[in-house]
Amino acid sequence: MYFIWYIIIGIVAGLIAGKIMKGGGFGVLVNLLVGITGGVLGGWVFNLLGVSTTGLLGSLFTSVIGAILLLWIISFIRHPKKTDF
Repeated sequence: MYFIWYIIIGIVAGLIAGKIMKGGGFGVLVNLLVGITGGVLGGWVFNLLGVSTTGLLGSLFTSVIGAILLLWIISFIRHPKKTDF
């Protein structure tokens, strides 16, 4: 049963993060992957900072923050800033 909740939270977190970072989502499959990976990344970062979240909303918040962080990192890899030398 928890697996289904992880999928639902991953889809919603990926969708929210996609709207915040780019103005639109990437599709259900990519939103799922970004949300789940973001949940792992957000949990790791929150653990480093000593922040603890519980419940459904806490999991969603952690996943959204992690997905935003993941999309921010990916944006640097895909579109590096050009310098004029």
